[in-house]
Amino acid sequence: MSGAWRVQRRAALRATALGFALAAPLLVPLARRPRAQTLDRLSFHTDWRAQAEHGGYYQAIAAGIYRKYGIECDLRQGGPSLNISQLLLAGRVDMIMSNSFEAFTFVREGAPFFTIAAIFQKDPQVLIAHPASGFDSFDKLKGRPLLISNGSRSTFWPYIRKKYGLSDSQLRPYNFNMAPFLADPHSIQQGFLSSEPYSIAQAIGKSPEVMLIADAGFSAYQTTITISRKLANEKKELIQRFVDATLEGWAQYLRGGPAIAAANALIKQHNPEQTDDRIAYAIKVLAERGIVLSGDALKGGIGAMSDRRWKEFYESMVDVEVVPKGLDVARAYALDFVNKGIGRP
Repeated sequence: MSGAWRVQRRAALRATALGFALAAPLLVPLARRPRAQTLDRLSFHTDWRAQAEHGGYYQAIAAGIYRKYGIECDLRQGGPSLNISQLLLAGRVDMIMSNSFEAFTFVREGAPFFTIAAIFQKDPQVLIAHPASGFDSFDKLKGRPLLISNGSRSTFWPYIRKKYGLSDSQLRPYNFNMAPFLADPHSIQQGFLSSEPYSIAQAIGKSPEVMLIADAGFSAYQTTITISRKLANEKKELIQRFVDATLEGWAQYLRGGPAIAAANALIKQHNPEQTDDRIAYAIKVLAERGIVLSGDALKGGIGAMSDRRWKEFYESMVDVEVVPKGLDVARAYALDFVNKGIGRP
């Protein structure tokens, strides 16, 4: 599915109130009749098709959390043919799902956009090796063929290469196709924690070795909320409500159980490739690896960020020449909307 789509929910009237209204609408004085709730509409664009990695947003819709906060959330899913940053720049969407690198790009280009929350404390990118291959740590990667995408060669790869003494000669093209990896038991490929390891395990009948890039010290925030400075400043109270509702949705979604069934149904409705097993796997590994609840979130709650973390990550990327020196890192983000303890364990 491509293009923008809209998820709307209309809260049902309580059965008793509905029965009363149908039976005797004229008995209620005009001044006392309930009025339809006026909701503030905000649009948010995810970075890919609907999946458990976006579960908190779907939970906030399905459980009526956005509505409770007076918001109608127009949640739009991404896809391979969409450049959601361009949609944000053109004013066609209020907020997008983004990452630390894009925040630095906005600063470098002088674009008036910044990050206001970081849902993922850990970048979920991983390196994957065949089971029982012995390649279960980063310091064992020397000389091994590494299937790395072009995009990753200018993000996490320079950091991993320098830290573990690896070489560009090890690199092989990765086009998001598992076949080359499956055909070579000595190869190692990149992936996302909640996706490729599941697919590989289904294909070979065993769980592969999975090395989380964040565990090597790569400290990028991921799955962030990016917005224009103008909207954040002019409608600060509304944006605070959106952030609070989103974080509350994530807190509920991570708890799992029957309460998230409606959210998962929405995910499957909009992306039929998602199955119950795949969704359950994603929720499980997100929790086990502390993707959402670790780092700054342990104290500040879901979405938390810190000046220290932004500064340290920026300096680590300058050190490997991924981002230029001299950027005003403080312009990449704002802490006003987070660190309020929502969903803190």
